[in-house]
Amino acid sequence: MLPDTPEDAAHWLRAAFARSDVHYDPPAEEGLSDRPLRPAAVLVPVVLRQEGPSILLTRRTEHLHHHPGQISFPGGRVEPHDPDVCATALRETHEEIGLAAERIEVLGRLPDYRTGTGFCVSPVVGLVHPPFVLTPDSFEVAEVFEVPLAFLLDPAHHQQAQLEVRGGLRSYHTIPYGNYFIWGATAGMLVSLYRFLSR
Repeated sequence: MLPDTPEDAAHWLRAAFARSDVHYDPPAEEGLSDRPLRPAAVLVPVVLRQEGPSILLTRRTEHLHHHPGQISFPGGRVEPHDPDVCATALRETHEEIGLAAERIEVLGRLPDYRTGTGFCVSPVVGLVHPPFVLTPDSFEVAEVFEVPLAFLLDPAHHQQAQLEVRGGLRSYHTIPYGNYFIWGATAGMLVSLYRFLSR
Protein backbone atom coordinates (compact mmCIF):
# COMPACT_ATOMS: atom_id res chain seq x y z
CA MET A 1 0.00 0.00 0.00
CA LEU A 2 2.78 2.42 0.90
CA PRO A 3 5.37 3.65 -1.63
CA ASP A 4 8.95 2.53 -1.15
CA THR A 5 10.90 5.80 -0.95
CA PRO A 6 10.41 8.82 1.33
CA GLU A 7 9.89 11.03 -1.73
CA ASP A 8 7.19 8.75 -3.15
CA ALA A 9 5.53 8.37 0.26
CA ALA A 10 5.43 12.14 0.66
CA HIS A 11 3.93 12.57 -2.81
CA TRP A 12 1.30 9.88 -2.11
CA LEU A 13 0.26 11.47 1.19
CA ARG A 14 0.15 14.98 -0.28
CA ALA A 15 -2.08 13.71 -3.09
CA ALA A 16 -4.38 11.95 -0.62
CA PHE A 17 -4.93 15.11 1.42
CA ALA A 18 -5.31 17.26 -1.69
CA ARG A 19 -8.46 15.35 -2.65
CA SER A 20 -11.78 16.86 -1.58
CA ASP A 21 -13.98 13.89 -2.45
CA VAL A 22 -12.87 11.48 0.27
CA HIS A 23 -15.82 10.41 2.43
CA TYR A 24 -15.73 7.81 5.20
CA ASP A 25 -17.15 7.13 8.64
CA PRO A 26 -14.69 8.28 11.31
CA PRO A 27 -14.57 6.32 14.58
CA ALA A 28 -16.71 7.70 17.37
CA GLU A 29 -16.13 7.37 21.10
CA GLU A 30 -19.02 6.19 23.21
CA GLY A 31 -20.24 7.73 26.44
CA LEU A 32 -20.24 11.39 25.37
CA SER A 33 -21.73 13.72 27.95
CA ASP A 34 -24.27 16.45 27.27
CA ARG A 35 -21.89 19.19 28.39
CA PRO A 36 -20.02 21.32 25.82
CA LEU A 37 -16.80 19.70 24.63
CA ARG A 38 -13.51 21.56 25.13
CA PRO A 39 -11.57 22.13 21.88
CA ALA A 40 -8.15 20.49 21.55
CA ALA A 41 -5.77 19.59 18.75
CA VAL A 42 -3.04 17.02 18.20
CA LEU A 43 -0.38 16.54 15.57
CA VAL A 44 -0.33 13.20 13.75
CA PRO A 45 3.38 13.28 12.79
CA VAL A 46 4.35 11.15 9.79
CA VAL A 47 8.15 10.88 9.83
CA LEU A 48 9.73 10.35 6.41
CA ARG A 49 12.30 7.64 7.14
CA GLN A 50 14.40 5.91 4.49
CA GLU A 51 13.09 2.52 5.63
CA GLY A 52 9.51 3.74 5.32
CA PRO A 53 7.27 6.37 6.92
CA SER A 54 6.51 6.08 10.61
CA ILE A 55 4.19 7.72 13.11
CA LEU A 56 5.78 9.52 16.04
CA LEU A 57 4.05 8.94 19.38
CA THR A 58 4.66 9.82 23.00
CA ARG A 59 4.11 8.00 26.28
CA ARG A 60 2.77 10.32 28.94
CA THR A 61 4.34 10.40 32.41
CA GLU A 62 2.59 8.51 35.19
CA HIS A 63 1.92 11.50 37.46
CA LEU A 64 -0.23 13.50 35.01
CA HIS A 65 -3.86 14.11 35.97
CA HIS A 66 -5.25 13.35 32.49
CA HIS A 67 -4.41 9.98 30.84
CA PRO A 68 -1.25 9.12 32.85
CA GLY A 69 1.05 6.62 31.15
CA GLN A 70 -1.02 6.45 27.97
CA ILE A 71 0.27 6.54 24.41
CA SER A 72 -0.70 9.78 22.69
CA PHE A 73 0.00 12.24 19.92
CA PRO A 74 1.62 15.53 20.91
CA GLY A 75 -1.11 18.08 21.47
CA GLY A 76 -3.39 19.76 23.94
CA ARG A 77 -6.11 22.31 24.55
CA VAL A 78 -6.77 25.16 22.16
CA GLU A 79 -5.70 28.41 23.81
CA PRO A 80 -7.41 31.78 23.15
CA HIS A 81 -4.26 33.13 21.47
CA ASP A 82 -4.07 30.23 18.97
CA PRO A 83 -5.28 31.45 15.55
CA ASP A 84 -6.53 27.94 14.60
CA VAL A 85 -6.25 24.28 15.54
CA CYS A 86 -3.21 23.84 13.28
CA ALA A 87 -1.38 26.47 15.33
CA THR A 88 -2.44 24.66 18.50
CA ALA A 89 -1.06 21.33 17.26
CA LEU A 90 2.27 22.88 16.21
CA ARG A 91 2.62 24.89 19.43
CA GLU A 92 1.84 21.92 21.67
CA THR A 93 4.20 19.68 19.69
CA HIS A 94 7.05 22.14 20.20
CA GLU A 95 6.23 22.52 23.89
CA GLU A 96 5.97 18.78 24.54
CA ILE A 97 8.80 17.30 22.47
CA GLY A 98 10.76 20.28 21.09
CA LEU A 99 9.99 19.52 17.44
CA ALA A 100 10.26 22.77 15.50
CA ALA A 101 7.41 23.79 13.22
CA GLU A 102 9.97 24.37 10.43
CA ARG A 103 10.46 20.58 10.21
CA ILE A 104 6.72 19.94 9.81
CA GLU A 105 4.77 20.15 6.54
CA VAL A 106 1.06 20.29 7.40
CA LEU A 107 -1.01 18.13 5.02
CA GLY A 108 -4.51 18.59 6.38
CA ARG A 109 -6.96 17.45 9.03
CA LEU A 110 -8.90 14.34 9.87
CA PRO A 111 -12.46 14.63 11.22
CA ASP A 112 -12.72 15.84 14.80
CA TYR A 113 -12.66 13.10 17.41
CA ARG A 114 -14.94 13.54 20.40
CA THR A 115 -13.91 11.87 23.65
CA GLY A 116 -15.81 10.67 26.67
CA THR A 117 -13.49 12.80 28.81
CA GLY A 118 -15.00 15.98 27.36
CA PHE A 119 -12.76 17.01 24.48
CA CYS A 120 -13.33 17.63 20.79
CA VAL A 121 -9.92 16.82 19.30
CA SER A 122 -8.84 18.06 15.86
CA PRO A 123 -6.16 15.72 14.40
CA VAL A 124 -3.73 17.69 12.21
CA VAL A 125 -1.62 15.44 9.95
CA GLY A 126 1.87 16.62 9.05
CA LEU A 127 4.98 15.29 7.34
CA VAL A 128 8.08 15.49 9.54
CA HIS A 129 11.27 15.97 7.54
CA PRO A 130 14.46 14.57 9.12
CA PRO A 131 16.91 15.43 10.44
CA PHE A 132 15.47 16.86 13.64
CA VAL A 133 16.35 16.99 17.32
CA LEU A 134 13.78 16.32 20.04
CA THR A 135 13.85 17.79 23.55
CA PRO A 136 10.91 16.18 25.38
CA ASP A 137 9.36 17.96 28.35
CA SER A 138 10.24 15.54 31.16
CA PHE A 139 7.20 16.61 33.20
CA GLU A 140 4.72 15.51 30.51
CA VAL A 141 6.59 13.04 28.30
CA ALA A 142 8.16 9.82 29.55
CA GLU A 143 9.17 8.54 26.10
CA VAL A 144 9.04 9.38 22.40
CA PHE A 145 9.01 6.52 19.89
CA GLU A 146 7.97 5.70 16.32
CA VAL A 147 5.76 2.98 14.85
CA PRO A 148 5.92 2.03 11.15
CA LEU A 149 2.99 3.55 9.29
CA ALA A 150 2.54 0.28 7.36
CA PHE A 151 1.90 -1.52 10.67
CA LEU A 152 -0.67 1.05 11.79
CA LEU A 153 -2.49 0.99 8.44
CA ASP A 154 -2.90 -2.80 8.52
CA PRO A 155 -6.49 -3.46 9.68
CA ALA A 156 -5.36 -6.84 11.01
CA HIS A 157 -3.77 -4.90 13.89
CA HIS A 158 -6.94 -2.94 14.73
CA GLN A 159 -8.83 -4.44 17.64
CA GLN A 160 -11.88 -3.59 19.73
CA ALA A 161 -12.11 -3.79 23.50
CA GLN A 162 -14.63 -2.84 26.17
CA LEU A 163 -14.31 -1.05 29.48
CA GLU A 164 -16.89 -0.62 32.22
CA VAL A 165 -17.48 3.08 32.85
CA ARG A 166 -20.13 4.36 35.28
CA GLY A 167 -22.02 1.11 35.20
CA GLY A 168 -22.00 0.69 31.42
CA LEU A 169 -19.73 -0.92 28.85
CA ARG A 170 -17.82 1.39 26.52
CA SER A 171 -16.16 0.06 23.35
CA TYR A 172 -12.88 1.50 22.14
CA HIS A 173 -10.13 0.79 19.60
CA THR A 174 -6.77 -0.75 20.46
CA ILE A 175 -3.59 -1.27 18.41
CA PRO A 176 -0.99 -3.30 20.32
CA TYR A 177 2.59 -2.84 19.08
CA GLY A 178 5.38 -4.75 20.80
CA ASN A 179 5.48 -3.56 24.41
CA TYR A 180 3.23 -0.59 23.62
CA PHE A 181 -0.54 -0.65 24.00
CA ILE A 182 -2.15 2.08 21.89
CA TRP A 183 -5.79 2.57 22.78
CA GLY A 184 -8.62 5.05 23.22
CA ALA A 185 -8.57 8.32 21.32
CA THR A 186 -5.07 7.76 19.88
CA ALA A 187 -6.01 4.37 18.43
CA GLY A 188 -9.32 5.82 17.22
CA MET A 189 -7.58 8.61 15.32
CA LEU A 190 -5.15 6.11 13.78
CA VAL A 191 -8.12 4.04 12.60
CA SER A 192 -9.54 7.28 11.17
CA LEU A 193 -6.26 7.83 9.29
CA TYR A 194 -6.47 4.28 7.93
CA ARG A 195 -10.05 4.79 6.74
CA PHE A 196 -9.12 8.09 5.10
CA LEU A 197 -6.09 6.71 3.25
CA SER A 198 -7.78 3.46 2.25
CA ARG A 199 -10.47 5.44 0.40
